[in-house]
Amino acid sequence: MANHEDGWHGEKHLNITGIDLKKLSEKERWRVEHQMLHEKHRGHESMHAEMAIVLLITLVVAQIFLVQWKARHFRSYQKATLVGMWLIPVIISIKFEWWRFCVFWTVFSLTTAYVTYKASRKPLSGSTPRWVYKWFLLLYKVSYASGILGYLVIMFTIFGLNMLIMVKPQTAMDFGLLLLFYGLYFGVVSRDFAEVCADTMAAHIGYYSATGLPAKRLDPNMCAVCGNEIYIMNNEDAVIEKTIKLNCGHIFHEFCIRGWCIVGKKQTCPYCKEKVDLKRMFPGPWERPHVMYGNLLDWIRYLVAWQPVIIGIVQVINWFLGLE
Repeated sequence: MANHEDGWHGEKHLNITGIDLKKLSEKERWRVEHQMLHEKHRGHESMHAEMAIVLLITLVVAQIFLVQWKARHFRSYQKATLVGMWLIPVIISIKFEWWRFCVFWTVFSLTTAYVTYKASRKPLSGSTPRWVYKWFLLLYKVSYASGILGYLVIMFTIFGLNMLIMVKPQTAMDFGLLLLFYGLYFGVVSRDFAEVCADTMAAHIGYYSATGLPAKRLDPNMCAVCGNEIYIMNNEDAVIEKTIKLNCGHIFHEFCIRGWCIVGKKQTCPYCKEKVDLKRMFPGPWERPHVMYGNLLDWIRYLVAWQPVIIGIVQVINWFLGLE
């Protein structure tokens, strides 16, 4: 009886593998491939349990390691995360021949590299900080709009509203996921590069130091973010511009301090490092989603930069233990 059953399963497997999948419809092909997968892993329950345990332990250990690394050596953690965020997705895209992403990534990388180069020059031009913040603010807004649009397309597809414009569900879902991924990925990477540029420019201007006291004294009529004067005099020679006064009493150009906090990911005063009250700075309800979106991007960073590395480590451990 056992031999008969073994022969029946073997014959079933041969019949399945002998099918030309190219001649089947997409739905039938998926069903056959799903059945072949079940046949391949039949009787491997204990091995799958071991692999699940390896994955769980690796995730816990990796999380503890990353938290400790970030707390003890933040700068090296930040640089490693940025390199991973920047290179891992394009390496995967090249492997699977996703050339559209490679084109967008190349254009983004070349432009951002030039902006970063300008931000690192000494002496720093007075117009450079604003020019840099405008570029990264543009990227931030485009990524924000792309992520929201992608999310809406996905939700409309789930509720079947794509049929109103005669678009197939698969096409609409793929388009929504593509917009969502592009928005989140380039939003995360641009914010990381913006943070590096913000630190570099502020250090060159001299009113900010990441580790110690500022190198220069901040005059009352000077913006510590861009290094330019704050003109508030109402005469023909003055340039009237909106300003924001922080809890610590220091005054900055509104555009500069918003770029410092939202784009540059800073939540402290650029001069004295006192914590910034973001709720007071952004009182309008339409402005707060930008802050929440920034927090979402910080969470996405872990998934894009470190999750592939963790999965790769799990694969190596499974190979070493003989688990398939």
